[in-house]
Amino acid sequence: MKLLIITAVISFEKDIKQMLKQAHVKTFTYKEVKGFNDISEEAIESNWFSTELNETESILFYAFVKKENINILFDLFTEFNEKLKTSSKIHVAVLNIEKSN
Repeated sequence: MKLLIITAVISFEKDIKQMLKQAHVKTFTYKEVKGFNDISEEAIESNWFSTELNETESILFYAFVKKENINILFDLFTEFNEKLKTSSKIHVAVLNIEKSN
C-alpha cells in the first residue's frame, strides 16, 4: 500500500475523481483547502493580481492505493497536465506506508 496525496485547483475536482476511478481507486478522502502562493519577491509589473499573497480555492485528496495502481495514476495525471494550457497543474506525491492496521 502507498499513500497518495493530490493537490489541485478546485476546478479539477471532477477530473481527479474520474482518474481515480479509472485507476480502480474506490476509496479516497478529499477536502476543499486554500492554496497559498507568496510572490512578494516578484516584480510588481509581472504580478497580475497586484498583491503579494495569493490564495486559491484548491482541493486536497488522499488515498491508500495498491502499489500496482500508482503508475496508472501517474500516467493519467501526466497526460492531463500535458494537455493543460494553464499554469495550474495537478500535483501528486506518493509515500511508502511502513505500517498500517
